Amino acid sequence: MAEEKRDSWTQWVALTTTILAVCAAISSLKGGGYSTRVQLATTVEANTWAFYQSKSMKQNLAELERAQMEVAALEARTPEGRKVAEAGRDRAAGEARRYEEEKRKIKEEAEGLKRDEELNKRHGAAFGQAVMLLQIAITLSAVAALIKRPVMWWVGLVGGAAGLLYMANGFFLFF
Repeated sequence: MAEEKRDSWTQWVALTTTILAVCAAISSLKGGGYSTRVQLATTVEANTWAFYQSKSMKQNLAELERAQMEVAALEARTPEGRKVAEAGRDRAAGEARRYEEEKRKIKEEAEGLKRDEELNKRHGAAFGQAVMLLQIAITLSAVAALIKRPVMWWVGLVGGAAGLLYMANGFFLFF
């Protein structure tokens, strides 16, 4: 009878350890996926800010050209020369305004990418915590079975429950 009870206990250890291992594997896979998303978002965000900088440089050149055309219009000796300079000034001013609008849109896009990156980091961190706690729980359960100490298995189950909570948080971000 005592032998059956011991066998029953070790069967539960084996079952819970298997469940914890499967959850650890899923958490590891999901955490890796979020890590990849963070890396991609970081790269795209950096490229978007570089594009923003290029628009800033083009805007500065257009504003410089506008200022030069303004001076040329003031220094023009003929009405035709003044018209050409004013047309150049107006064209450059329009370009500068266009670049400003493009920069605004690019900035919004980059900030959205940053928000996505932060969200993916939170998901990934939760899955990372889950993997750590689940691995500790698996280890405690395995050692408990080897040395025949049910208390150690219960401690492992508590750690496993915490790992499962973090795994759920990885999916839903409760906290």
